[in-house]
Amino acid sequence: MSNDRETDGHRARKRFGQNFLSDPNIIRRIIDAIRPQPGETMVEIGPGLGAMTAPLLERIDHLHVVEIDRDLIARLRERYSPERLSIHEGDALKFDFGTLGDPLRIVGNLPYNISTPILFHLAAFAEQVQDMTFMLQKEVVMRMVAEPGTEDYGRLSVMLQYRFRMGRMFDVPPGAFRPAPKVMSSIVRLVPLPAEELTARDEALLGAIVTAAFGQRRKTLRNTLREFLDEAGFAALGLDPGLRGERLSVAEFVAIANYCSGAGKRA
Repeated sequence: MSNDRETDGHRARKRFGQNFLSDPNIIRRIIDAIRPQPGETMVEIGPGLGAMTAPLLERIDHLHVVEIDRDLIARLRERYSPERLSIHEGDALKFDFGTLGDPLRIVGNLPYNISTPILFHLAAFAEQVQDMTFMLQKEVVMRMVAEPGTEDYGRLSVMLQYRFRMGRMFDVPPGAFRPAPKVMSSIVRLVPLPAEELTARDEALLGAIVTAAFGQRRKTLRNTLREFLDEAGFAALGLDPGLRGERLSVAEFVAIANYCSGAGKRA
């Protein structure tokens, strides 16, 4: 007898964050939202049991997949020829997506337990990406698209909005998965912004400033950014040091970073 963590003979592994999409209507809606076209270079992260892999291959000639579970890899190799499916065995957090060419379209039902690190890893390949469409925990998606001044706005919001135009597309209920997660999921699309809009002179410095600003959310910028800005710096930027990080726009964080970069100040 199978249990609630077993799907099609495969027992979902908690350490890999496995929840397999199984609702055919939701799958169809996701594929329609992605709109894969023949000739495109597409990679699926975490194909699992192939719920999205099969319909993707109905529309494109070849697909790359990144999968860490050897049992699932064996199933995929039995089902698809190397001419149709290139399987990259390993951890998506360590995979060099830059080796797959460009422009690259990336899709997947990302493991919720490592979704934030994967998003930051993928951001490093934005120059080669056409777009990315992912299913994530709804709570994470709300943080990704949050606006300044809202509770969900934070480091993830700023760093991803600096590099991508993002939009939440639709929600996916727990019942669409086997085993069913305890949370609502959402589909989100990320489209890299053109290079001319990426105006931070030092992106590492921008990241350090944003991390500091949200490291202690209840503290004011005067405290969280004291290693980067003095009173004269706040005055030069026209910023109130009594504000908290969640009140600043992405453009204001970029302005702080560029000011610090120009002044030769580093953490």
